[in-house]
Amino acid sequence: MLKLGYKASAEQFAPGKLLDYSTLAEDSGFDSVFVSDHFQPWKHTDGHAPSALVWLGALGARTRRVVIGTSVLTPTFRYHPSVVAQAFGTLGAMFPGRVILGIGTGESLNEVPATGMDWPDFKERFARLREAVSLIRRLWTEERLSFEGQYYRTRDATIYDRPATPVPIYVAAAGALVAKYAGRQGDGFICTSGKGTALYTETLLPNVADGLTASGRDGAGYDRMIEMKVSFDTDHARAMEDTRHWAALALSPEEKTSVHNPMEMERLSAALPVERAASRWIVSTDPDEHVEKIRPYVELGFNHLVFHAPGPDQARFLKLYGAEVLPRLRKRFG
Repeated sequence: MLKLGYKASAEQFAPGKLLDYSTLAEDSGFDSVFVSDHFQPWKHTDGHAPSALVWLGALGARTRRVVIGTSVLTPTFRYHPSVVAQAFGTLGAMFPGRVILGIGTGESLNEVPATGMDWPDFKERFARLREAVSLIRRLWTEERLSFEGQYYRTRDATIYDRPATPVPIYVAAAGALVAKYAGRQGDGFICTSGKGTALYTETLLPNVADGLTASGRDGAGYDRMIEMKVSFDTDHARAMEDTRHWAALALSPEEKTSVHNPMEMERLSAALPVERAASRWIVSTDPDEHVEKIRPYVELGFNHLVFHAPGPDQARFLKLYGAEVLPRLRKRFG
């Protein structure tokens, strides 16, 4: 069954307002709400960066049925994996069956300012992620755990408040190596839209499939989740202009990966023309055309679409999308 979610833009809105938008998403027919976990936002002016761990607890208490989770959190630098295990164990115990831990290897914008660390290369970041996942899962299933890893250690550690079954862990990937790991060790896979068909058909999805095969799983029940960048409005000029709020997404990895200052990220983004800012987004005013532009992602095999709208009027988007787009998607794709 196709699942349709809402991406809560924690970098763009104050925590209380974001809660209001997320409860409206539930009322508007969305199935899930995912929030990113940033220590610093993509831009300095009017930026926000609430604690995802705190905010998710409030979201769970304010909602009744939507699945909630991170997209994505880095469990390797700002947080010791045992802290993540405790936090998501608590969330899973409070809201059973509704919590997902989405993780990634991290970005310097979030980890360097909070720790003062030197940003390591990908090899170390990926090794830390693998070790963190192993430790988190063992803390959810074992008692009095003494763990001796290359990067992390625990001594007689027990997570006392945890759900009857472990919280699903979804792994975000932008390349072949982590995509294969997501299939081998993850309960789901996360990526983002607007990056060119070949990345999904030749790199990400085949490697997820290879990882699933290596793990001995057939993929049944495995979530292939994608953050859909959509700017939908009745006014095309407004839909285009709204994408400027997230122009940073149009920066290349080379332009932004090592940037750890929101003011510098804001400067780089502001220099982009609106056409480039909009290049990562499905921009449309017609709901049928909009569904048609989403269709290729569903046909590729993505079964959990989480919609990220860039504009400041999220209530307008949620009501419009809930009324015009979600019913069409469900009718066409189940």
